[in-house]
Amino acid sequence: MAYKEIVTKAVIGKGKKYYKNKYSIKTENTPTTVLGCWVINHNFKGYEENGKIIVDGSFDVNIWYSYDNDSKTTVITKTINYKEQATIHAKTQADSTNNDIIVRSLKQPNCVSAKENGNSIDFEIEKELGIEIVGDTKVKIAIEEDEEPWEIIPDEETFEEVEKDIDSNVKEDYLENK
Repeated sequence: MAYKEIVTKAVIGKGKKYYKNKYSIKTENTPTTVLGCWVINHNFKGYEENGKIIVDGSFDVNIWYSYDNDSKTTVITKTINYKEQATIHAKTQADSTNNDIIVRSLKQPNCVSAKENGNSIDFEIEKELGIEIVGDTKVKIAIEEDEEPWEIIPDEETFEEVEKDIDSNVKEDYLENK
């Protein structure tokens, strides 16, 4: 059996990583109670740098809180920029100069806790990112050497000759003569 090698793009490394980060946001008023926290507008991109995968991203945090002894409320918004790093090992040997990095959010950023702290609010955000490295790799396949590579295509005249032969040799009254 003979083999051929095909060069193709394929996933050569894959992994996921959970992140939990702490942040703080200054408020105009001294918060009494944090009433809610939600995260929107998550954007990110990944690239390779010095053998590590770097994910640059951002999201907006909206924190609803009360102040003045719970008599007034307001929402404060802040854009959080982040830079996460991960080490993904390639499963196969591949040329790393043409790799594409695909990042997916497996778990969108979510606020897991938010607490008042003087004139600021401390909060924790969790997220999970899935990272794939797509690169050039070789695949070996078995080939059949004894197979005819080309199928013979008959001339159209051959079909006409067969039809004429059928017409001249077939007796339509065959069944009636029996």
